Amino acid sequence: MDKNTYTGFFMILVILVGFSFWMNHTNKEELAKQHKQHTIDSLNRIDSLKQAKLAVKVAPGEKPVIDSAVLKSPFGAATMGSEQLVTLENADLRVKLSTRGGKVYSVELKNYKTFDKKPLILFDGSSNHFGLNLNAAGKSINTDKLYFTPSAPSLTVNGKDSSSLTMRLSYSPTQYIDYIYSLKGEGNKLELSIKPTGLDDVVASTNSVNLQWTATLRKQEKDMKLERQYSTVYFKNSDNDVDYLSVGKDDNKTINDKKLQWFSFKQHFFSNVLISKAGMSNANLSVAINPNDTANVKSMTASVTLNKDNSGAVPMEFYFGPNRFKTLQAQGYDLEKQVDLGWGPLKYINRFATLPVFNVLSSFNWNYGLIILALTVILKLVLSPLTYKSYLSMAKMRVLKPEMDEIKAKVGEDNPTLLQQEYMKLYKKAGVNPLGGCLPMLLQMPIVIAFFRFFPSLFELRGQSFLWMHDLSTYDSVIKFGTSLPFLGDHISLMCLLMTISTLIYTYFNNQISGATGQMKYIGYVTPIIFLGALNGYPAGLNYYYFLANMFTFLQQFLIRQMVDDKKIHAQIQENKKKPEDATKKKKSGFQARMEEMMRQQQQAQQAKGKK
Repeated sequence: MDKNTYTGFFMILVILVGFSFWMNHTNKEELAKQHKQHTIDSLNRIDSLKQAKLAVKVAPGEKPVIDSAVLKSPFGAATMGSEQLVTLENADLRVKLSTRGGKVYSVELKNYKTFDKKPLILFDGSSNHFGLNLNAAGKSINTDKLYFTPSAPSLTVNGKDSSSLTMRLSYSPTQYIDYIYSLKGEGNKLELSIKPTGLDDVVASTNSVNLQWTATLRKQEKDMKLERQYSTVYFKNSDNDVDYLSVGKDDNKTINDKKLQWFSFKQHFFSNVLISKAGMSNANLSVAINPNDTANVKSMTASVTLNKDNSGAVPMEFYFGPNRFKTLQAQGYDLEKQVDLGWGPLKYINRFATLPVFNVLSSFNWNYGLIILALTVILKLVLSPLTYKSYLSMAKMRVLKPEMDEIKAKVGEDNPTLLQQEYMKLYKKAGVNPLGGCLPMLLQMPIVIAFFRFFPSLFELRGQSFLWMHDLSTYDSVIKFGTSLPFLGDHISLMCLLMTISTLIYTYFNNQISGATGQMKYIGYVTPIIFLGALNGYPAGLNYYYFLANMFTFLQQFLIRQMVDDKKIHAQIQENKKKPEDATKKKKSGFQARMEEMMRQQQQAQQAKGKK
C-alpha cells in the first residue's frame, strides 16, 4: 500500500461520511440507525480489503478502484476479513465462537480432563465446519466461509442468569442473517436460533434451510481402539426410534422418508448433539475413520434440512457433555439411548435391573471398586439358587460315573448310539437329568454377557481409581511391549491376567466336581486363554467384576459342598432305581423323551445299514 492507496481510502471514507450526513439531513429520524450501520459496514469492508489486498486495483498515478465483482457477488464483503474468537462461558462449558462462519469454533468441558489430564476439548479449529448452504442471486454459497460481525455479549437473557451473543452475516444494512447464541449459567446446552431478515428477494425463499456440519473428534481416552469402538453418529427419527451408523467401519446413511429430531456426533464418553425444535428432514449422515490418525477418533458429517418455525426462525440447541445415563436422560429427547447397554434382552437386563442397583449403590458415595464388589455380591446372592441346583446336578453325575463306566465297558465305544441309550436308561432309573447342571448355567449367561456391555459403557467409572488401577474405565497395563503383538496387543492388563488365572483355577475345581474326562476336561482350559486375548484391552472394571465373580463362585461351591453329602446322594439314587417303572416315567422330561426317540431312530438306521 503506497501513499496514493491510503489517500484513496481516505477519500472513500470522506465521501461515505458526507453521504451519510446528507441523507441524515433529508430524513433524520428514519435513516439515522441505517446510516450508522452502513458507515460501520463500509469501514469493515475497507479494513478487509486493506488486509486481504485482493479487491483493490491500483495503477501508477491512479486512484484505487474496488473490484466490483467482489462487492456485487452475494455477501461479497463478507468473503474477506480476519477471524476473531468470542467466548461464551458458564459453570460447565467454555464455548468459543468464530467470526468466520459464525460457528462454534471449539467446546471445552470445564469439569473434565482427558486421560492424560489435559483440558477436554471436544473439537476445535479447521477440522470443524458448520454452515448454511444458500442459493443467492443464482449462486451457491456456504456461510462457513463467510465472515460474521459479533455483537457485544449480553450477560442476562430475559432476566435469567444467561449469556447471549449474536453473530450477524450482513448482505446490506437491512438484509442479514443472525446466529443468536444463548448459554445458561450452568448446564451443557447451548441454544442457537438462526434468523434471516429481509432476504426473501436475495436467497431462495423456502420454509427451511440446509445445514452442513462436519467435526473431527479428538482423542480423549487412553485406548484409541476401544474409544473408536464406541464412537459413531446416532440419530432419532419421527417414530421415536434411535439408531446409529456402523462403529467399526466407514458408513453413511440417507434418510428421506422420515424426519429427525436430533443427531449426535457421539464419542465413547462424550457427545455433540444437535437438536432441532422444528424438526429436520433430508438427512445425510456419515462417519469415517483414518486408522493412521493417532490424535483424532473419527470424522463425522451431517447434512440436514432444518425447518423454520412460525416466526421464520430456525430454533436449535446443542448438547455438549458426558454420556452419563442419568445426565442424558435429564436432557430429554431420549438422548440416554446413546449409551450402549447391549442388544435384545441384554439391554433390558442392564436398563431395568443392573443400572438401578448400581445407581442405588452409587448414592452411598463409596469408591467405585467397592460398588462393583457390592454389585457382585448382590448378583451372586440372587443367582445362588441356580448355582446350588447346578452343583447338585453335577454331584449326581459324579456319583453315577462308576456305573456309567461299567456300561461303557460292556457296550463299548464303537456303538455310540447304543451307549447313549443305556446312559439314558440309567438317568431315568436314577431320576437324574443330565442337563441339570447346564441349564442353570445357561440361565446365568445373559447376565454375564449383559455385564460385558454394561461396564465399558459406564461413564461413572471414567477416571475412578481402585487399588493399583488408576482408571477403571480402561485397561491397567502391568507390562508394555512397545509394539503391538498378535492376540495380546501392546500390553498385558494385570486385572485381566488375574481374571484368567482365577478362571483356570475355577475350571480345574469344576472338573473335579463334575467328573469331566477326555476332551471335555481340556476344553474348559482353552476358553480362559481366549478371554485373555479378548478382554486384555477392555476396562479394568469389567475384568475386576469377572475376577470377583470367580472368587465368590469358589466361596459358594465351598459352602454348598459342606451341605451336599455324596453318600446321601448315592443312597437317594439307589432308592430311585428301586422305584417302579411308572414312578420313573413321571419324571421323564420332554427332552429325555426326544433324546430316546432320536437314539432309537439312529439305532434302527444303523441296523438297516448293517443288513445291507
